[in-house]
Parts: sequence; C-alpha cells; structure tokens
Amino acid sequence: MRPVQVGLLGLGTVGGGTVVVLARNADEIARRAGRGIVVSHAAALNLERARELGLSAARLSSDPFAVVNDPEVDIVVELFGGYEPARTLILAAIANGKHVVTANKALIARHGNEIFAAAREQGVVVAFEAAVAGGIPVIKAVREGLAANRIEWLAGIINGTSNFILSEMRDKGREFADVLAEAQRRGYAEADPTFDVEGIDAAHKLTILAAIAFGIPLQFEKAHVEGITRVAREDVAYAEELGYRIKHLGIARRTPKGVELRAHPTLIPARRLIANVDGVMNAVLVKADAVGPTLYYGAGAGAEPTASAVVADLVDVTRTLTTDPENRVPHLAFQPDALADLPILPMAEVETGYYLRLSAADRPGVLADVARILGDRGISIEALVQKEPPPGTEHVPLIMLTHRVREGEMDEAIRRIEQLGSVRDRVIRLRVEHLDP
Repeated sequence: MRPVQVGLLGLGTVGGGTVVVLARNADEIARRAGRGIVVSHAAALNLERARELGLSAARLSSDPFAVVNDPEVDIVVELFGGYEPARTLILAAIANGKHVVTANKALIARHGNEIFAAAREQGVVVAFEAAVAGGIPVIKAVREGLAANRIEWLAGIINGTSNFILSEMRDKGREFADVLAEAQRRGYAEADPTFDVEGIDAAHKLTILAAIAFGIPLQFEKAHVEGITRVAREDVAYAEELGYRIKHLGIARRTPKGVELRAHPTLIPARRLIANVDGVMNAVLVKADAVGPTLYYGAGAGAEPTASAVVADLVDVTRTLTTDPENRVPHLAFQPDALADLPILPMAEVETGYYLRLSAADRPGVLADVARILGDRGISIEALVQKEPPPGTEHVPLIMLTHRVREGEMDEAIRRIEQLGSVRDRVIRLRVEHLDP
C-alpha cells in the first residue's frame, strides 16, 4: 500500500524531532498505522538543516504554500507556531482537502473554532495532541479515555519554564530573576519569556483542555491569566513552612454557575502528587465522576517528547483516512451540535482559599483590625504566622491562610486592609487549592 505522504512545515526543534522519530521507528509506526508514513515535502528557512536530517529524497522548499498546495501530500504537519502564517496555511491545507496535525497551542486556543468548522466542512481531521503538555497524551485521555465520565475539574502544571523557576526558588532559595536567567541559558525559556512567565502559554493549553473536558467552545479571551513574576522568594519559603508548595496551575472547574477558567500561581498541599512535580516536567490532574482522580505526568516539551505526540497524531489520522467523516472522534470530544453554552465565570465569582502576606506595624490592635475587616466580608482565617520584624524596621511580615471565599469579597477586603495606616505596601495575595479527590 502506498505510504501516507506528509508535508512538514518547520524543521526547528519539534520538526527535527518528528523527522528523527519517523525514521527511527518507521517499522513500528507502520505496524501500528497499517501503512508507512513518510515526509515527502518539507518547508523550512534552512534547507541545509533538512538535508542534515536525511530529507534529501523529499521535495524541499522555502515556500510553505508549495507544501500545502502539493497534490501528493495527504497530511500537513504545521510546526511553525504563532498565529500567522500558521492560520492561513492550515486553512489553505484544509481547503485543499488535506488533514492537518499541529503542535500550535496558541493558534488552536485563539482560532480553533474557525479551524475546526472549516475542517468539518471539508470532511478532514485536525489533530493537536502535541499542543498541550508535550509528550503527555492528555488530549486523547480526556477526549477518549474518559468519554464515559462527567469531568468535574482539572488542574495542570502545563508550563515547564514556570515550573522550573518555582522549583529552583523553593529548593535553592533563589530569586526569580536569577532563575529566569538560568532558564534562558539552558534553553528552557525564550529570549522574550513573556508567554511563559506571564501565564499566557499555560492559558492557551488550559483553554484547549477545558473545551475538551466540558464540551464548550474555545474561549481563550475569557480566561483569567496571571504569571509568576510577582512570586517572591519569601512567599515560596512561607508556603513551605505552612505545608504547601507554590505551582503555576491551569485550573478549569465546572460549577452550577458556569466554568472556572484560570491560570495563576497556586498554593497546593505538599502531600499531593502534583505538588511534587518539579523542574521542567508537566502534569495534569483530572477529576471525573466515574473514575475519580487521574494524573498524567511526563515531559511537557523537547524535541522527541513533543515529536512523540505529533507522530501519534499522524498514526491516528492515517487510521481514519478511509473512515466516514461522520464517525470520527470529534475535535472537541463532543459532537459539534452538542457543545454547551456554559458561561465562563468572572474571577469575582470564583471561590477559593487564599494566602495573604502583608507588612504590618508591630503594635497592639493591628491584627485585630485586619481580622475585623476579613470577618466583615465573611472571610475566616485558617492559619496565621507572624514573623519577627526585620532589623531596623517596625513592621513585621504577617502571613495568613483563609478558608474558601468568593474572590469579589477578598478583593474588597484587601482594598480595605491596604487603606489601614498600620499596613505598608500592597497585600500579596495567592490562591490556595486543596485539589481534594
């Protein structure tokens, strides 16, 4: 049987890894897919790189449109990243009746609804396992493996750069800026690390996971996004003293009022498995009604881990080439006409616990003032730590953990606390999740 012809867009880290895995495991892949899978046409800025990867027998081009318009290509693999020209290229490939595999989480999160609609119209598949958590097959697990379940919530460490930084800050007591510089030297962070450290990358991935988990359209613009740039070394240390660890989590939860969709630094109990995922590794914890909690752990980035997901998608698409389009697995897990219109909750309506750190004057009555303000908003204190004042100052660090409360109430309480003459500077606020099974 004729091998499936793949058109590859991009020969960077993931593209190169994809070529290597396809070549090294060609026989095993063919046994699984039922036929061979070969790269027949590739587009890249550096064509010498293509030859180094052993693609000299394939057609090579610096024009990606030559790939998507090649009548011999069955599946287009888009690994350019970014919004454009990736969106235009994928839509062109779909219009030409070609299936698509992509690792582009930003594109799927922002333009996936449009892309999937075009794919349904043309009867083709768009596969995107590599867009979330690198080599961890979490898309397939949530979309297919948990299809019998009503998913209640999920929480994921889905950005390796942020996880590496927070792990180093905890283990070695280092400052954020220092660890970020090392992450850049190691290649874990880009020269412009904004997407990673400001939580945008995690929010892209969370948007995709939430859509698949709850059967809702992709709605990245409604996600609440916070990064780790304001997490201080002392907050990491205080959390550890209290039995918690700070992780940057993407959290999606179904509630009677709608869906929580938020990515931010979060305190979680140190005893939780996910709290012990360190370095650049990723993990996603999913709570479903029938199976209970399940945890998916592994490498969230890198050449071959991400290529593993890309090639798995190629195998899946190859298996469906002769399948009736109406009987394929839906892109977002649920049938397109059965997607729910659940609203995304504004953060003011989200309920969670809180970690608060404030610098308060070391004199009688200050703690009582703070406790009264919290009590007025229905906020109860779960734990309290008061530290010795630093040398040469009359203000002491005051650290509190609160029980769950609506964020709107906490916002108002913090506003009032910051107006106290006895409190200096801003109140540092981090959210707390226990992730109970």
